[in-house]
Amino acid sequence: MAGRFAPRPTRTTVRGGDVPVPGPARSRAAYGGGPGRVRTWAPDGPLDLHLVLGPLRRGTGDPTFRAMPDGSVWRAARTPAGPGTLRVAGAGGAVRGEAWGPGAEWLLERLPELLGASDDPSAFAPRHRVVALARHRRPGLRLTRTGLVLESLIPSVLEQKVTTGEAYRAWRLLVRAYGEPAPGPAPERMYVMPEPRAWALIPSWEWHRAGVDDKRASTILRAVRVAARLEETAGMAPEAAQARLEVVPGIGPWTSAETVQRSHGAPDAVTVGDLHLPGIVGWALAGDRDADDAVMLRLLEPYAGQRHRAARLILLSGKVPARRAPRMPRVDIGRW
Repeated sequence: MAGRFAPRPTRTTVRGGDVPVPGPARSRAAYGGGPGRVRTWAPDGPLDLHLVLGPLRRGTGDPTFRAMPDGSVWRAARTPAGPGTLRVAGAGGAVRGEAWGPGAEWLLERLPELLGASDDPSAFAPRHRVVALARHRRPGLRLTRTGLVLESLIPSVLEQKVTTGEAYRAWRLLVRAYGEPAPGPAPERMYVMPEPRAWALIPSWEWHRAGVDDKRASTILRAVRVAARLEETAGMAPEAAQARLEVVPGIGPWTSAETVQRSHGAPDAVTVGDLHLPGIVGWALAGDRDADDAVMLRLLEPYAGQRHRAARLILLSGKVPARRAPRMPRVDIGRW
């Protein structure tokens, strides 16, 4: 009965990490392939797989992420041990993870952290009605921690200064063209993102065809040249990790925050420099649709240490000011 009254997904709630479950499709058995390595883990509280893993999906056509009608989530990742595919599904009060490929053991070893085991939702105290209501409706929200930096950094760079649709398209085209098929019986057209050297060897005209301008492409190329140093930040505190990421020209506070929110599960890494978030937070907490970063940070001060979680809950609440102008037009530079 609880699901009957769940809020319907909107563009804002999806940005907060909500993943709508698709309609009926072919069963997992239709994909073929043998059994993988298995791990079962029991969370110590409510857990919503789609809310926890939703921020890892870059659009409905993301080749590295798939939500299935049976409630399971598939994820293809490039781990330090190599490419791997992970299927996560609820099993009673526990979660069952099954993995394939060279990175299978690495993925299963870090399955609890991926599902928010290192996160502490009890440390959060709502100070506003809209936040309290969103938390009440989404008790299974936890902050994921992937332990993989580059896979969150590159799509975040692609999202700089463009519409989400343009960024998702670029990610989809480049991963399918230069990545490799996901190991095991993964759903059709799932891919593991390219390794650093493969990113570095993408020709300039292919970036252009994918709609990626030279500034974003150059930032990614600079990042993959120091990929090992950036991946080391997975073991650092989020603040220190952001500082190292921002040493790379083209990576600023917006991109570093969007990265550590996923790679580190950072509860306080609030996104500054965003086009829409300050207005959404300002409207939800103070009725101020014209709020800037300074106003947003002031409104989030009561949530110090948990500001990212507060922003996630605000996005999931769906409380957003009415649009006053047309959407930002999509510009396909690949047609130039």
